[in-house]
Amino acid sequence: MLKPVIAPYDSVEFMDLTLTSSSLAMAFILASKGLAGYFRQHFLDKTFQGLYQVNAFDLGLLIPYFIVLIILAGYGAHRYWLVYLYYKNKKNKTTEPAAYFRDEELPRVTVQLPIFNEQYVVDRLLDAVCRLDYPKEKLDIQLLDDSTDETVEVARILVDRYAALGHPVTYLHRDNREGYKAGALAEGLKTAKGEFVAIFDADFVPAADFLMKCIHHFTNPNIGMVQTRWTHINRNYSVLTQVEAILLDGHFVLEHSGRSRSGVFFNFNGTAGMWRRRAIDEAGGWEHDTLTEDTDLSYRAQLKGWKFIYLQDIECPAELPVEMTAFKTQQARWAKGLIQVSKKILPRVFASDASRHQKIEAWYHLTANLSYPLMIVLSVLLLPAMIIRFYQGWFQMLYIDLPLFMASTFSISSFYMVSQKELFPKTWMRSLIYLPLLMALGIGLTVTNTRAVLEALVGKQTAFARTPKYRVESKKDRIGAKKYRRRLGWVPWIELLIGSYFALAVFYAIDNENYITVPFLLLFVIGYWVTGLMSLLQGRFAGVSVGSETHAKPFPVGV
Repeated sequence: MLKPVIAPYDSVEFMDLTLTSSSLAMAFILASKGLAGYFRQHFLDKTFQGLYQVNAFDLGLLIPYFIVLIILAGYGAHRYWLVYLYYKNKKNKTTEPAAYFRDEELPRVTVQLPIFNEQYVVDRLLDAVCRLDYPKEKLDIQLLDDSTDETVEVARILVDRYAALGHPVTYLHRDNREGYKAGALAEGLKTAKGEFVAIFDADFVPAADFLMKCIHHFTNPNIGMVQTRWTHINRNYSVLTQVEAILLDGHFVLEHSGRSRSGVFFNFNGTAGMWRRRAIDEAGGWEHDTLTEDTDLSYRAQLKGWKFIYLQDIECPAELPVEMTAFKTQQARWAKGLIQVSKKILPRVFASDASRHQKIEAWYHLTANLSYPLMIVLSVLLLPAMIIRFYQGWFQMLYIDLPLFMASTFSISSFYMVSQKELFPKTWMRSLIYLPLLMALGIGLTVTNTRAVLEALVGKQTAFARTPKYRVESKKDRIGAKKYRRRLGWVPWIELLIGSYFALAVFYAIDNENYITVPFLLLFVIGYWVTGLMSLLQGRFAGVSVGSETHAKPFPVGV
């Protein structure tokens, strides 16, 4: 019986044990029958050769199956290309600015802190920002609050306190969420005094020297934005946060570095970066017709000729989602937003004078989430296609299906392992234990992200769904806010259903001694079951502690 306290993570461990047991069972079967005998029976026996004849029904399944596999393999190959760009252009890594401002020349900076119902982390955010090592007379801090709960009272108290201590912080509260985060940032710019604008989301904790490390890169008048690398306060909190950290590391190490070093478009991540105010204005300002307003503005600014810099060595810690529903909400928002941006921006990119390389890279960047609905199609077709291909012959499966499947799936694992090797050259091998779960989790997000992508394609507008932050930094901290947890809906049940479908496919493969496909099929089973179970269990056990500490009231400690 699963223990309610850590049910989501117990379910992951259970799936890992299932995978291990299946592997041992497969090894036992092969050993009992003899590997040589198995190989002769399935690869060399030609008794029934030529009896199978392809028909229209089979073609109707196999043609879309191969089209989907080829497209997914193309996106997989692109991950290898990003790794190639990363290493090829390593000499172009930006570390030091071309020049430095003298102390008396330091420009004025506005720090914008957009928040919405962030009562558990707003004090940590303000404390970190008020410790920034920058001349106070050249700094102004805006707390942009769209909150509708107790955060309003908490934020006002905190701002009054820090202002009384001499910090240049002001509080701006909106009674409506028009434009959501983009609307709040645009509203703040109306009264912003800075020539440059740094932005931090509520769960970020910038180091004291953050501004000083970034501002000097703007001595180059062509630089419009500087982005830094996210790190993770609660990376070791759970198996889920470990996997999330690896996923984000891949984005910030290989994608951002590969793109920025090779001179193609890349994006501001909405936080932990700094903008030149003029670049924002010339690009048309913040617009809220997509859910990823940061990527939208980034492309518009770069199309205007502004250059961006990515500083991989400058870190800005943040809090990872500790619940599966929160993680899925975040991923779905990003998936939908990027597809919205692709519909809006790609026509402008293709019509611009950007190079062919820049246009191709922009296409892959902004349309990558189309792979999620394609994964749904592949999930439906995989079992019947496997049956058909089994009767067509093993050699065709080995020479055609397997390479395509490897290109579309194992490029993911190699991509993220390279990022771990770059960040942790001495300990990166430890990340290998998370590799199966990382691949499974990517598969498990398919249902949620497919819905988000389809909504974007048909033009359905939805509210900006924030990612709940609970100030969970270690295993002693408690997830203590039921009202921030989103409703589960039907998605987890669909995930469990699809996982069961693939479990049947596993039994079919074992029964037909099609052992080569079993590890791939198990990834689908684990992926769908883990995401579904973790969503359902944490919803049913809402408020159950994962540690012994909690807040005694809904206000941050110390207020």
